[in-house]
Amino acid sequence: MKNLIVVLGSLIIAFAFNCFLVPFGILSSGISGIAILLGLISPFNTGLLNLVLNLPLIVLGYYKLGKTITINTLVCVVSLSAFLYVIPVVAVIDNILLSTVFGGGIGGMGVGLILKYSGTSGGLDIIAIIVSRTSSFSIGLLLTGMNGVIVLLSGFVFDWEIALYTLLSIYITGKMIDTIFTDHVKLTMQIVTTKGDLIRNELLGSIYRGITITEGYGGYTQEKKDILMMVVTRYETLHVKKIVRKHDEDAFINIYETVEVDGKFSVN
Repeated sequence: MKNLIVVLGSLIIAFAFNCFLVPFGILSSGISGIAILLGLISPFNTGLLNLVLNLPLIVLGYYKLGKTITINTLVCVVSLSAFLYVIPVVAVIDNILLSTVFGGGIGGMGVGLILKYSGTSGGLDIIAIIVSRTSSFSIGLLLTGMNGVIVLLSGFVFDWEIALYTLLSIYITGKMIDTIFTDHVKLTMQIVTTKGDLIRNELLGSIYRGITITEGYGGYTQEKKDILMMVVTRYETLHVKKIVRKHDEDAFINIYETVEVDGKFSVN
């Protein structure tokens, strides 16, 4: 199911590129934007360039983000490259401003959908997720910042009017990503249980987050308890709760929003 959603997200991104951005020479964010730039100034196809440029970062993602995200990323990169190759570069509308706004918005919708279902569109998304997991910055904000270099490149290669349209497109893409994908929101979970070792082992094997464990006891029963504290993303809370309930139906779970994380957020 997730793979199908990733493919759908890739189709949405390719549609935004070839029908709104590329016809006007407007770049997009990340490696895809660089692929568009190189495709416009060289005889190579944008889809092929996107695939080649993404391969080193996919390898990085495997070691830093795990197998599931890497597989979904590979599905996205291959399908996006195929869609970019197949979908004809034809402008849907003749207005460059509207193409910039809708191209950025539609592209961000596709990226946000892919991120929400445990994938990335490759390229700088991988770097943004890695940085986001160890900081309080959102992925959309990180991508907007890193893509400033693409704006500069487009300004030197084409003209500064196109560069400003590119900047607008990247900004809208980042805002749309943060609207759909809220993984940068961190939550603190406190788990009070009598099955601390079992829960800890499974959490460390599947969530890849640091866990702090303290000992306590029930105020009424005087029974010894383990108190597990960990910071997770919003999308990880459901998985954590499933693991806890698997081992201890009577466990007490307290979840509250974390304002800032300063320190190592992941065990990787």
